[in-house]
Amino acid sequence: MSPENEVDYTSRVPQYTFAETLAEQEAQLETNPLMQRLIEARQSTAGDLHRPIYHYVNPENTLNDPNGLCFWQGHWHLFYQAYPPEDPRQHWGHAISDDLIHWRDLPYAIYPNPEHCCYSGATLVEDDRVIAIYHGTKVGNMVAVSSDPLLLNWEKVTGKAVIPATSPDGTPLPYRVFDPCIWKKDDTYYSLSGGTLPDGPGGKPIRANFLLRSTDLANWEYLHPFVEDDQFTMVGDDGACPYFWPIGDRHILLFYSHMSGGQYLLGDYDTHRDKFVVTAHGKNNFGPSGPAGVHAPSATPDGKGGLVVIYNMNPAKPCHGWNQIMTLPRRLTLIGKDELGIEPAGNIESLRYDHQHIGRMTLPANQEVVLNSIQGNATEITAEIDPKNAPLVELNVLRSPNREEFTRIAFFKDRGYNKQGRRYSWITIDSSYSSTLPDAQSRAPETAPVFIEQNEPLKLRVFIDRSVVEVFVNGKQCVAMRVYPGLENSVGVSLRSQGGDSELEKLDAWQMRNIYQ
Repeated sequence: MSPENEVDYTSRVPQYTFAETLAEQEAQLETNPLMQRLIEARQSTAGDLHRPIYHYVNPENTLNDPNGLCFWQGHWHLFYQAYPPEDPRQHWGHAISDDLIHWRDLPYAIYPNPEHCCYSGATLVEDDRVIAIYHGTKVGNMVAVSSDPLLLNWEKVTGKAVIPATSPDGTPLPYRVFDPCIWKKDDTYYSLSGGTLPDGPGGKPIRANFLLRSTDLANWEYLHPFVEDDQFTMVGDDGACPYFWPIGDRHILLFYSHMSGGQYLLGDYDTHRDKFVVTAHGKNNFGPSGPAGVHAPSATPDGKGGLVVIYNMNPAKPCHGWNQIMTLPRRLTLIGKDELGIEPAGNIESLRYDHQHIGRMTLPANQEVVLNSIQGNATEITAEIDPKNAPLVELNVLRSPNREEFTRIAFFKDRGYNKQGRRYSWITIDSSYSSTLPDAQSRAPETAPVFIEQNEPLKLRVFIDRSVVEVFVNGKQCVAMRVYPGLENSVGVSLRSQGGDSELEKLDAWQMRNIYQ
């Protein structure tokens, strides 16, 4: 497109330039008109009974993918695809946190133009600046940099796409230009671009991520498809929203498939050939990402050999003035050559109050045990259970007194072997009876494998927050789902052991504070 024919995609959202010191920035934010608007917008939806109170929800309108999660000058920064109401094209929204739990909104960070929309991407933190790389629709992949204390001011490198979506002469590119990530090896920047290759059975598309490199962020050279020996992902998957980072002594590639949801590949980074050699694979949602499922990732190193990752979650019910939300941040670690540890990240314990404890008790076979002292729709529950010989143990939450509504968390013990001969169990969230509301969609049960040793008790850590349930299992697996109880008294909790007695070792529950108050 020639300059005289270029379309002006300038955003209609007010944009401000901020000072370069923290004190001056904080003072400007106190009176900034856009900040006042975001605060008022958040307050206007606070009364919605399905709006979470301790998961991140953006202040106005809807959101989509999380982007560019990073740690800079004492703050965690979360960016995301935001849709400002006066110009609902994707901008990069922005929030910061000291502990990954209490989030504070900031003005929109990156605005479209010359791109039509600011799609997904990642960040790289250097000593003196933060680099953002993202997909700018209709033009290609963009790079922007910021170095101020709160990352309020961003400058786009070259002012145009640094990895154009089309070649200058119109010939087909050997790679797809889409969602990118970025890292640095020696003095060279590397980037992955998401997409597919037509190399599957019958010419069907398969997941691909294309590797490019640059020494100056402005000029990029294409190398080759990056991933080798991926025989795990499905025909039809694509490699959107990639994040490539070291984890322990290995590497991980997180990505999102528009067909089958969030996933990861584990393997080894061959730095001589610039190839990622895959040895293992796992999923972050188990079934389609919508309705009600985990969506795309954003990940960054935690400085201790692991990663912090956060996902957005899709809705299953119309919500006025807001829609998607973020999961709790998760910490991923390497606990075996091909096995991840998965636990909540951040200071989630700071939200607890009104502690309730239940000690050891037998769960008799085929009887539901209602825990009358444990109630709430914004709670954390930890439970340690010895299933004994029971093939199924259930924890039901958001339960109405007559069981018109309940969300079922089920543990199926010893349900087969993997190829290494390890016996695995399954954890399920089932929303079939979570809501009696006519516009709330149920999701097919979310069912994930988890390895638990023969003498290892089942350890559940369950987070319930109005319309989201997240379940962490023995620090090795996590399943999550959106649910929408329609009855005010759907706040109960019960246990059930099917087919045989189980032993509840202990159960603790807390009410959880609102992070925005």
